[in-house]
Amino acid sequence: MDILAIESSCDETAAAVVRDGRETLSSVIHTQVEEHGRYGGVVPEIASRRHIEQITAVVDRALEEAGHTLRSVDAVAVTAAPGLIGALLVGVNYAKGLALAADKPLIPVHHLRGHLAANYLCYPELEPPFLGLIVSGGHSHIVEVLGYTEYRILGRTRDDAAGEAFDKAARAMGLPYPGGVSIDRLTPQGNPEAFSLPIPHVSGSDYDFSFSGLKTAVVNLLHNAAQKGETIPAADLAASFAYRVADILVENTLRAAERFHYRTLVLAGGVSANSTLRRRMAEACAQRGIALYAPPLPLCGDNAAMIGAQGYYQLLAGYQADRALNAAANMEIDREFVNVLPS
Repeated sequence: MDILAIESSCDETAAAVVRDGRETLSSVIHTQVEEHGRYGGVVPEIASRRHIEQITAVVDRALEEAGHTLRSVDAVAVTAAPGLIGALLVGVNYAKGLALAADKPLIPVHHLRGHLAANYLCYPELEPPFLGLIVSGGHSHIVEVLGYTEYRILGRTRDDAAGEAFDKAARAMGLPYPGGVSIDRLTPQGNPEAFSLPIPHVSGSDYDFSFSGLKTAVVNLLHNAAQKGETIPAADLAASFAYRVADILVENTLRAAERFHYRTLVLAGGVSANSTLRRRMAEACAQRGIALYAPPLPLCGDNAAMIGAQGYYQLLAGYQADRALNAAANMEIDREFVNVLPS
C-alpha cells in the first residue's frame, strides 16, 4: 500500500510516498530555516505563507520521484496536530482537496506519533510495545507505545521543552538559530564539567521534566559574567548545558524503563539528533541491556516520510477522516481527532 504523506506543522514543507509503513519511495523537504534564522526563531505568519507557495511543487516532486500520480497512490496522510495552526491548515486543506479530487482515503496523523514512526522506516524488526522518548522544540515526552495506534504518556515537560531550552540558551549565548544545532557543534570543543548547572526535579513525579530553571541558570551565568566584565568560554558552557540536558532526559527515561519493565527504547524528534544525548543514552542502555533505536539524522527533524509510516498503521486500524477534518494546534499523543474513529 503506497501512501502520499504531507507535513507542514512548522517550518518545513514536506511530502513523501511511503510503502506499507516501512519503505520510503520518495521524500521531499523544503526548509525555511535560513529565512527564520534572520529573526532568531520561526515566525508563524511567514511559515504559513511559504507553505502555501511551496506545497504544490513539493507534492508534485514527491509523486514524480516515487513513480506515482495522485490517482495511483492508495491514500493521503497529513499531519493535522499539533503545531502552528496556520501552517497545519495549509497542509490539512491541501490534503483534503487531493483526497476529495482523487477519491482516496484521508488519514489524519498526530505529529508526535509520526516522529516515533520514523524509526519504522529504518528498523524493520522494530514493533510495539516499546518505550519512547520524544524530544523536540515543543515537546518532551516519555510515552509507552502499546501498539501502532495506542499510547500512554508517562512523563512530559512542565515548562520548556528540551529543544526550546536549547534555543533559548543558545540565543542568550549569542549563537545563531537553530540553537540546538549551534550548541551541538560547539560541544566537542568544550569541557562538560566546566560549569555546575542545576538538575531540576518535578515534585511528585519521577518522569516529568523541567528545563526552564536550567535555561535560566545559563542566562544568569552569562548576565553575572557580563556585569563583571568577564567572558564565558562558549564551548565549555555549550558542553555543560548539553550534558545536563542529556542527564535529565536519560535519568527519567531509564527510570521509567526499569519501573515498567521495558527492554526496548526508541528516541524520536528533532533533539534526538543531538550527539551528546545519543551517546549518553547509548551508553546507559548498553549498561542495562536495553535495546536502543534512534532514527538516522535526516529522519530526526520534521519530514513527511514519518507521517506516511504512521499513516499506514492508522489506515490499517480504520482511522479515516472526511472533509470536516480540522487542524489542532494542541493535542496529546494519546488523544484522537474528533469524528475520526476506527471503522
